[in-house]
Amino acid sequence: MQKFQGAKFAIGVDRLTIRKAAINGFNELLTKELLSISLLQIAPSSRADVDEYQKYKEDVENAINHVNDDHGTDQWRPIHYTNDSFSQAALARLYREAHVGVVTPLQDGMNLAAKEYVAAQDPEDPGVLVLSKFAGAAEDFNEDEALLVDPNDPKEIADAISRAANMPLEERVKRWRSMMDKIESYTIHDRSADYVRELDKSRVTVPADQCRSRLDQRGSDAAIPEPCRGAGHLQRDRLPRCRPEGGCPCRREEGL
Repeated sequence: MQKFQGAKFAIGVDRLTIRKAAINGFNELLTKELLSISLLQIAPSSRADVDEYQKYKEDVENAINHVNDDHGTDQWRPIHYTNDSFSQAALARLYREAHVGVVTPLQDGMNLAAKEYVAAQDPEDPGVLVLSKFAGAAEDFNEDEALLVDPNDPKEIADAISRAANMPLEERVKRWRSMMDKIESYTIHDRSADYVRELDKSRVTVPADQCRSRLDQRGSDAAIPEPCRGAGHLQRDRLPRCRPEGGCPCRREEGL
């Protein structure tokens, strides 16, 4: 944290899926507003055994070095890049201190880093979230809350980071409060319950007599019996196999 004391900084936390457009956007911002803000990019290594991934990693690191060479000084470096892993407590502290959270995947699931950044903010002086419109979190946070950007457009990213870094306190608090209300009203418990509820809608049951008929058609010598979905086997997490020789629990329970 000492590297950023007294200066504004943005933070990005991704596996190495960071788009080079984000780096180019930061480069464009510094061309217009030199020394205005630093970027801490945390990209824990993964897929180290994939050649294409290693090539992409080298491309990203070369782009970062280019920005630092062009805009850095002996006392100041624009982009601080690390592949180290951080504890949740350490990340929360970094999130809270960062003036801007940059989450710009080309495509992603929910991307909890966006919500972690919001949840870690100081209510009296929150930072601003710059979010890819293609991230899953963009389905929850609208343009009046996060600054939504096209992750392929360096200029759009640069403008959003600049706007976030210079946003008045009143607007920052309003945006943050709206996002935080959503996070607090829809927790992981709500999400998991909705997920299970949607799974339950896809349940397909087969009456026990159809189960018996299917077994009769296959014959008692069937090498791979079908899963039984008789009334005794409706549990989604347990689908025992019918036993044609008469040992199937659902057959016994239903007098078959």
